[in-house]
Amino acid sequence: MSFQAANGRFIVWVTLFIGVISQIMPLPSAVDAWRPDWLLMIVLYWSIALPHRYNILTAWMLGLVLDILLGATLGVRSLAMSLVIYVAILHCQRLRNFPKWQQSLVIMLLICMYHLVIYWVEFVMQEAVFDTDLFLPAISGLVIWPWIFWILRRVRRHYKVR
Repeated sequence: MSFQAANGRFIVWVTLFIGVISQIMPLPSAVDAWRPDWLLMIVLYWSIALPHRYNILTAWMLGLVLDILLGATLGVRSLAMSLVIYVAILHCQRLRNFPKWQQSLVIMLLICMYHLVIYWVEFVMQEAVFDTDLFLPAISGLVIWPWIFWILRRVRRHYKVR
């Protein structure tokens, strides 16, 4: 294994660590409902850019870490993130060729799918109550996706992550 390949993997895991930290850091209650799903969007980017390396297993492990850190029912976010990444990898060639505004809409739908799977599992397990605030992170993800895509693409090209 060359130093270049190891360096690229390290950079990806640093971005994923930043996503985990961004996902769990406390925010004021007025802003917390609009918190984008940073980790999900970062995993989506790496899954679309390098589907052979960062795939469903990566999503499942990171979802499990997120469940542990948030104190949620174990496996809920793992399942949701794995399903979303499966759909993204299934259509990664199309997603790569979409214009950024269309990519943002698809990412918004994938984030909605993520939250609906989490809601559905929690409803089955604990009788969760449906709230329209469930879709606020999808709206903020729609706005933030072009920036995340641009930043992570620059990181990928600068460090020659393959």
